[in-house]
Amino acid sequence: MNQLKIINQNGQLLVDSREVAEMTQVRHADLLEKIKSFIKYLTNGDFRSSDFFIETTYQDNKGELRPCYYLTRKGCDMVANKMTGEKGVLFTATYVTRFEQMENELKVPKTQLEILQGTINQLVEQDKRMSQLEGQVNNISNIVSLNNVGWREKVSVILKKIAKGWSGIEFYRSVINLSYERFEKRAGCKLDIRLNNRKERALAQGMSKSFIQKINKLDVIAEEKRLVEIYIQVVKEMAIEFRVNINDFKFEDVI
Repeated sequence: MNQLKIINQNGQLLVDSREVAEMTQVRHADLLEKIKSFIKYLTNGDFRSSDFFIETTYQDNKGELRPCYYLTRKGCDMVANKMTGEKGVLFTATYVTRFEQMENELKVPKTQLEILQGTINQLVEQDKRMSQLEGQVNNISNIVSLNNVGWREKVSVILKKIAKGWSGIEFYRSVINLSYERFEKRAGCKLDIRLNNRKERALAQGMSKSFIQKINKLDVIAEEKRLVEIYIQVVKEMAIEFRVNINDFKFEDVI
């Protein structure tokens, strides 16, 4: 636990949320949710959340961008204050010690070689960020360019990727419901009412019960081109909002 890695970002000392999660033996997704709630409270209280937590991303083993945060010393204080028992004590002792060590090192005059090395490290870090930014821009362009050919399969893929980013495919139903809620607000319609009407028409047309039971909200949306376009736009916006990476995915594979 004493090997906590402190990041020196232009003189600001930071800790990666993944390191904090590993040290405190909690799921990174759970820590992210906790940090998001902290940020909400800070914002409501007119505090600058960036003084505590800085939103950033990292690339996972698949090359996909995932959300994480950098914690300042204040951010570590806030997380530690919510912890009890041995884990809380050890985490507090570790980050306080490491921050003090790094702060003392920053006070020591640097040699010309160290200054040069620091400059090189900053340039390398900037290059990495530019590469990530270019990938994000290309990804957004690919999302925006999605058309309505095979739209049902495409939105399904995107929504599943969002659910996976929420720490598991078990959130798929929640993501779908969120897309429907946003669609209804945008389109000014109620899908439940339209779905019931669709099933009643099918019943009046003599369709079988099994056929009627399979009718869903996507079938309702598919009835009108305008509704399809609105729903696709909603899903595109969600893909960008939740940072879905579709650069390496070939949608034609599912059409």
